[in-house]
Amino acid sequence: MTQIAETAEITDPADLRALLGPVMPRAAAKERPALHERDREWIGASPFIVIATSDADGNCDASPKGDPAGFTYVIDEHTIAIPERPGNRRADGYFNVLSNPHVGVLFFVPGRNETLRVNGRGRLVRDAPYFDAMVVKGHRPILALEVAIETIFFHCGKAFLRSQMWQPESWHPDALPSHACITNDVQPTGMSLAELETYYSAEVYNKKLYAA
Repeated sequence: MTQIAETAEITDPADLRALLGPVMPRAAAKERPALHERDREWIGASPFIVIATSDADGNCDASPKGDPAGFTYVIDEHTIAIPERPGNRRADGYFNVLSNPHVGVLFFVPGRNETLRVNGRGRLVRDAPYFDAMVVKGHRPILALEVAIETIFFHCGKAFLRSQMWQPESWHPDALPSHACITNDVQPTGMSLAELETYYSAEVYNKKLYAA
C-alpha cells in the first residue's frame, strides 16, 4: 500500500474538479427554483430536518428540528416555513440568519435513502396567519423560519446505503454511555449523575416538548 508522506491539501478549484471528475449530467440538471408536487409530498412526509446556517464571519451551525410528519409548512411554491418549539434557547442558527440569511435545509423521511435539499434565504417571523396550521398539542410555534427557495433538488441515497442508517441490525445505541453520563463527563452542570439521569429521562423530556 502506498504511504503518503504528508497531507496532500487541495487548494485549487481546478485540482478539485480534476480529482472528482466532471459532474454527472443528471446531477448537473436536477436543481429547480420552485417546489414540484413531488417536493411537496416529500416535505409532507418528513418528520425530521437539519438546518444549516453561518454568520457574517462564516462561523457555521447545523441544527436538527423534528415534529410530526409534515411540520414544515408550504406557503407557496417558492416559500416554506419551519416552526420553532421550546428548546435550550441558544438559537445559534437563528442569530446567524439575522446577520447572514443564506440557509440550507435537508429533509429526511425515515426508511428512505434519498433526501430533499433546499437552499435559500431565511427570515424570522414572530407570528403569521399560518401559525394556526402549525399548532401541535395545543401549542403554537414560538417563531418560524421562513425560507425563500433559491434551489431545490433530491440527493441520492448512497450515503444512507453506505452507513446502513435504516438497518436495525446495524444499530448499537448501547455501545455509548447515556446522554446524562456524557453530559456529566464533558460539561460542568452542578448536578449529580443521578440528577442528570432524571433530567434527561424520557418522562421528563416528553413533558417539555411543546410547553416551555
